[in-house]
Amino acid sequence: MDERSSKRPARLGSFRAKFILVVGGAVLFDLLVSGGLALWNVQRLSRDATLEVGQGLEAASQEYIRTYADSTAAQVSLLLRQVHNDVSTLAGVLQAQIDDPERNSDVGAAIARTSPGSVSLSYDQKANWSQNAPGSVSVVSVWSYLLGEDHNPRPDVQTDIQTSAVLDLVAPSLLQHGASKLQMYYIGSKERPIFRTAPYTDQAQTFDRLYPGHNEANFWDFFFPGLYESWQGWAKDTKTRPVADDITQTAPYTDAITGKLIVSFFQPLWTADRKDVAGTAGADITLDQLAQTVENVKVAQSGFGFLAMSDGNVVAINSTGEKTLGLRSASDASGSGVTGLERSLKGSSQPAIAKLALDRELGIQHLLLQQEGNEVPYIIIVKKLPATNLWSSGPVRQEAMSLGVVVPEREIQASLYAAQAKISEATNRIVLYQILAILLSLLVVAIAVFAASKRITSGISALANAAKRIQAKDYSVRVAITSKDEVGEAGEAFNRMAEQISYHTENLEQLVEERTAQIEDAKEEISTLNAQLQRENRRLGTELAVAERIQLMVLPLHQELEEFQALEIAAYMRPAEEVGGDYYDVLKNGSRLKIGIGDVTGHGLESGVLMLMVQSVARALQEAGNTDAVKFLTDLNSALFKNIVRTKIDKHLTLAFLDYDGKEMILSGQHEEVVVVRANGEVERIDTMDLGIPIGLEADISAFIKTREITFETGDLILLHTDGVTEAENDAGELFGIERLCREALRLKDQSAEKVVAGIIATLMLFIGSQKIYDDITLLAVRHR
Repeated sequence: MDERSSKRPARLGSFRAKFILVVGGAVLFDLLVSGGLALWNVQRLSRDATLEVGQGLEAASQEYIRTYADSTAAQVSLLLRQVHNDVSTLAGVLQAQIDDPERNSDVGAAIARTSPGSVSLSYDQKANWSQNAPGSVSVVSVWSYLLGEDHNPRPDVQTDIQTSAVLDLVAPSLLQHGASKLQMYYIGSKERPIFRTAPYTDQAQTFDRLYPGHNEANFWDFFFPGLYESWQGWAKDTKTRPVADDITQTAPYTDAITGKLIVSFFQPLWTADRKDVAGTAGADITLDQLAQTVENVKVAQSGFGFLAMSDGNVVAINSTGEKTLGLRSASDASGSGVTGLERSLKGSSQPAIAKLALDRELGIQHLLLQQEGNEVPYIIIVKKLPATNLWSSGPVRQEAMSLGVVVPEREIQASLYAAQAKISEATNRIVLYQILAILLSLLVVAIAVFAASKRITSGISALANAAKRIQAKDYSVRVAITSKDEVGEAGEAFNRMAEQISYHTENLEQLVEERTAQIEDAKEEISTLNAQLQRENRRLGTELAVAERIQLMVLPLHQELEEFQALEIAAYMRPAEEVGGDYYDVLKNGSRLKIGIGDVTGHGLESGVLMLMVQSVARALQEAGNTDAVKFLTDLNSALFKNIVRTKIDKHLTLAFLDYDGKEMILSGQHEEVVVVRANGEVERIDTMDLGIPIGLEADISAFIKTREITFETGDLILLHTDGVTEAENDAGELFGIERLCREALRLKDQSAEKVVAGIIATLMLFIGSQKIYDDITLLAVRHR
């Protein structure tokens, strides 16, 4: 069909017009009937459902969640207030004793007479502390720095031990009543920090096991750094309290005695003049008590609650909530006397939860949470609890915990989904009506098409038969279609195509011969290029072999390494390619010995050439009698820098030297760490970063070069290495590392230098296994005989 015929408008008798009239009419009928019916029903049902359910549902569900959050927050606050009241009661008794010294002394003396076990302590010589024997109501521990030379408590400490025994009278009743508490205790002032706890536990023994060194540092600084100083600030000015209350709580941490996650509540005790801190009363509650209140939250079927600190750390949540919010738990050992729990919203795998702000109360929030690859809508409300004083580390700060309630929208909006079910039922009915309408339309279309099929498809059938004959390689076929519509035009186009196929078939053999000749010419040209490439590869291989041989020739000979009576020297070098970029050398001039090691950036021919330059210049400088370590490196760098500029080699190297004159061992230059294994088994790692800079970067490096003297006695061992040793990888991608190198050197420290090198290289190769070696490997061992 030519361009003009394709642009002619459809005529009434054309194939296109026949198709539009028959099929278009049926489709139009179907759309008008089924589409109109469906739209009318959907609009009516949607409008009715929206008016019935949508207006009041959201307000009612949100009010329900707010009420639930308020009541749960009230329960948590009540639990915390109960603990505050119990601690305040204990603190009130102890404060009254402090304010009335005479009564304090009388009560302490009376308890000492009636319950001598509460004030009589036994010294533990091995652990260096004193503690009363089991069977008492409370345990009191006194650390070594509170004991006199006779291992008995100092007189002022003994007075505190006796007067603090009033805890035995008050604590049992408080532990049995009020809020459930794990333990209650008294801690003395910073000058006399005795620790009395009820009920009795193996207190000091547990601290020895979990916190080595606690007995050598002040109790307050070791376990609660910054807390005591905050209280002292309050004594000077109560306005400095973050919250207008003396009660101070800790962040959740692992209790040393019980191993449970707990929260501690303290109330400082004041001196009689209220100008300083006299100690503290305290109580511990487990997170189980807080968690029980929060974990019992259940809104709808799977809604849950959580309790979080202001920094996002979640202290209470059930397992379902933890999984839904994407929380990850981890313990954070801080090195002080408490170990915290870290389960933060900020570290959630759910982006919407990680961005959740807890610095203010949040109204109803709608979030999308990822569940099994799908985004599920949730409703969340956050309620802030009354602010408290919090210590976590350092000064006391204000803390306002937040209670959150989370519930899936699909559960809280169950009535809406019920309405949607009704809409779905109506929609199914609409679909049924539409299917019936479509079937009726298809029947009409089928009758119309069947009636006109003979006339419409006769030309198409003739084209199909002719196409089959073309497929059977009968290129003489032609079609005779007399109609004047598009089918007739297609017949004419088919006949022209058949003529062209016949023409090209007759000339195909000649075209094949021409193409074959072109291919033969191309093959000959490719063969010539391959021959040239092979010659070039052989030439490059020869050059690399020569360079590799020259590089190995300039390495120290075995007999050279055995010339030094006072030292054993052994070395190993393996290039990653034919020519490596590592450098080592042992140069002797009279009684002086210089041992060098370096690593040129990269490896290959250019790196090998630069390594040879280093060896040549170092040898020349040593023979010239250059004994000053700083000047030696400065002159070597100056010569190499000029050669690098001349040859345009874009490389440099790290380089370090050991200078030994029989007495002193001097280290200079920047390279990898130097490992020294002493005869007594001590391992010393010497960092060379401050002893120089890479060679070849600057024309003058004299300002950067420094030296360091290394003590080198009989039996000591020095290891020099390149990063090809420590950065070698195994099949799992793990590095060999400097720590593993030090362990191997320590294991082999009593062997000869040769056996030390052989043993370390054997371990290194076993570690590498089948993994490819990516960098040059060089290792030197120097042992003082």
